[in-house]
Amino acid sequence: MILSHKYKFIFIKTAKTAGTSIEVFLSRYCGPTDVLTPITPPIEGHRARNYQGFINPIPEILERPGKLFSTLRHTITSREKFYRHMPAFEVQRRVPSRVWNSYFKFCVERNPWDKVLSHYHLHAAREGGSLSLDEYLARGRFPINYFRYTNRPGQKVIVDRILRYENLLTALGEVFSQLKIPFEGTLGVQAKAEYRTDRRPYQEVFSDKQRRIVEKAFAKEIELHGYQF
Repeated sequence: MILSHKYKFIFIKTAKTAGTSIEVFLSRYCGPTDVLTPITPPIEGHRARNYQGFINPIPEILERPGKLFSTLRHTITSREKFYRHMPAFEVQRRVPSRVWNSYFKFCVERNPWDKVLSHYHLHAAREGGSLSLDEYLARGRFPINYFRYTNRPGQKVIVDRILRYENLLTALGEVFSQLKIPFEGTLGVQAKAEYRTDRRPYQEVFSDKQRRIVEKAFAKEIELHGYQF
């Protein structure tokens, strides 16, 4: 997640959508007072900064009155005011309203079947290659993103633009031109790309049953963005 006062934007990091590569690229241009959350494991060229600080408990208690004590305890004990993959509605609570209302807010979304396949290869590689696609799907832990760019009930998009991963460099070129960020058409880094060795299109990988599992899990994102298999 990035909050740039220098360029007046807020980047919401979604899962399996080149978010880390975008963070590393933007880190070169962000100013010393900008907020950049850590990347785990760290990547050369990215410097996390200004993400720790005091959390005002009042807005969070008002939004979740039934969780008074747990919310109060969290805001007192947590040192991370901003964190990676932080949902936009939480960022909105923790920045001044003038910042939220005037800064350009954007994120990236991706075809759910392609996203799931990428997520599967990541976990399979980390588990030594022994994880089958059926075993992964049975776990039900998917890279669902819609709640990161909608309000808490998930009913309304609250960022200014959702870029399509399928057309990422063109879309980033438009956004960076608008924000006056230097961009030559490439991010210069492909973080985590090494995990996926099977480059077949997802249509050639998923069975009908596997396809329907993803379709059900990502029904909200499919509805929001009109993705098709």
